[in-house]
Amino acid sequence: MELYSDIISPPCQNVLLVAKKLGISLNVKKSDIDDAADVAALTKLNPQHTIPTLVDDGHVIWESYAIAIYLVENYGQNDMLYPKDPKVRSVVNQRLFFDIGTLYKNVLACIDAKIEEQRVPEKLHGKLQQALELTEKFVTERSFIAADHLTLADIFVLGSITALEWIKYDLERYPGIRAWVKKVSAEFPVYDDFYKSIREGTKKYITSHGLDLEY
Repeated sequence: MELYSDIISPPCQNVLLVAKKLGISLNVKKSDIDDAADVAALTKLNPQHTIPTLVDDGHVIWESYAIAIYLVENYGQNDMLYPKDPKVRSVVNQRLFFDIGTLYKNVLACIDAKIEEQRVPEKLHGKLQQALELTEKFVTERSFIAADHLTLADIFVLGSITALEWIKYDLERYPGIRAWVKKVSAEFPVYDDFYKSIREGTKKYITSHGLDLEY
């Protein structure tokens, strides 16, 4: 099973963590979407040439949420990460949709603004704050963000929160989020090394692209 990926990308991080939790061994092919050759290779598999892109015995899937659900439904020993119970799954789905449409969307907008303008406009900052306030509420309602155990929603929202380091966002005012991050990361014995790889890869990217960012 091949995964076209780059560790600095939160969507790629999410899929990699899902695979780790499921005990799936992936043949990771590092792909740089700024590199013409890598984009050309990706386009042959995925017309949107986005990462992550998964190839499983000739079956090609892209979009991290779709990949994660595919992996759980096809290779999971149980349904804990993506529960089959309609009510529980509806909460997991809501949190996933919240992540892609609100939280990660605003995190990414702030990162883009910081890169392009060297600052985060007040309007974007306000939208991010609203998203984080909702996240704080979600992670304090239950043991985890969508259930009483780890689900895909925790993994994806963790990726979004970790990405805040691109803009050095201070989470001091969100004790629930900070406690939840520790709880979720503790679910992965290899998380410290995984996080180190994220940091190293991101620093290398920032340096190689000449970005004016403190990270």
